[in-house]
Formats: sequence, C-alpha cells, structure tokens
Amino acid sequence: ARSFLMPRRQAVGGGCATLPAHEHGAGPMNFDYSPQVVQLRERLLAFFAEHITPNEKRYLDEVAANRRAGNPWLPTTVIEELKPKARAAGLWNLFLPKSSRAPEGLSNLEYAPLCEIMGRVFWAPEVFNCSAPDTGNMETLERYASEALKDRWLEPLLRGEIRSAFLMTEPAVASSDATNIECRIERDGDDYVINGRKWWSSGAGDPRCAVYIVMGKTNPEAGRHE
Repeated sequence: ARSFLMPRRQAVGGGCATLPAHEHGAGPMNFDYSPQVVQLRERLLAFFAEHITPNEKRYLDEVAANRRAGNPWLPTTVIEELKPKARAAGLWNLFLPKSSRAPEGLSNLEYAPLCEIMGRVFWAPEVFNCSAPDTGNMETLERYASEALKDRWLEPLLRGEIRSAFLMTEPAVASSDATNIECRIERDGDDYVINGRKWWSSGAGDPRCAVYIVMGKTNPEAGRHE
C-alpha cells in the first residue's frame, strides 16, 4: 500500500515512545526528562491552567450551538483565539521531529509527556497545531514529499492556515490492515488516476481541509507486504 497526496478539490469519493537501541546491549534506558522537555512541560501546564481548563465549558457550548445550527464542523472561536497565544508561548508544532523546519524538534520519547498533557482535554491538541490527522500528515510530508509539495502543502499546515485529511478506510475491506486496501493509484503520463471508495475519512468534513493523503495500491500484483 502507498500513500498519495491529493488536493481536496480533486477528490471523488498520538504518545508512544520509540526507544534508541543500547550500545553493546548494556545499560538501562534513561527516561528522565531533558532540560528542554522540563521547560516545555512547565510552560504547557501553565498554559492549560490559564487558557484551556477555564474554556472547557465555552468550547462545549460553541460546539452545541454549531450542531443546533446544522454546522458541526464550523471551527470554534475559542480554539482560533488560543492558537496565537500558543504560538507566542513557543508551544506550536511540538510533534514535528527534528528537521530543517524544526531544528529543535523532539523525539517520540521527548514528545510523549507533552502529548499526555495535551490529551487531558480532547480538543486541546488543535490549539497547539498538534491534532490528528494533521500531525501524521505533516510528518509524512516532511519525510517524503518533494520541496515543491512541502512549500505548497506542508508550510500552510505548519502555520495552521489549512487542515488535512487521511483517507484509508474502505467500506468493502477490513481497512485496519493496510494490505487489504483496494483503492488503485495508476500513473497516466504526468498525472496519477485514483480509483476507489473511501469512508470515515478523518478530517475530510472540516471546511478548512485543503489536502488529502490517500492510501492506495500502485501495483496490485506486488507481494502482500511490498
């Protein structure tokens, strides 16, 4: 199975640690927080106390009002108001691993305690631009996309100007096993043609969603795990 980037308009249809290996197989793992994580954790807890916890009821009231108005995907004003505050506090894009765009990026082990804090309130990760499916999509773009695609899609995602969706699940197969995916991605000259049906597509209903990452097969004759 392959992931394929697709602008939304062309569509038809989280804190687990990765541990470094021990040198020579000796020595215990060190789970102590680094100085950077200690500082970020304290700053994040303070932000929660000042901005997140006091606004929990306001968020729920806004969502309830949007649903009554028939627009459950409408962005809430409380989250949009808090995003600039999170950026100013240096609590933005914490999920992004070390790269040219994140020279001080965190490892999974370092990000885990921060992710745990953000997860205490289900809507809080979006305040810090650390919510799914954008986090996984942005990391995919950072790792594998061309510079042109990064400029077009990753940069506005990192700035929080657009949202994204991840299209994997299909109605006819057990899609939690990616090898079952039936969606086809075929080269046609300078373009790719995507044929398939997706549902339960995370993030696709958001009016700010501008790009999909689509899971599909480019070679159905390949081995099951190739």
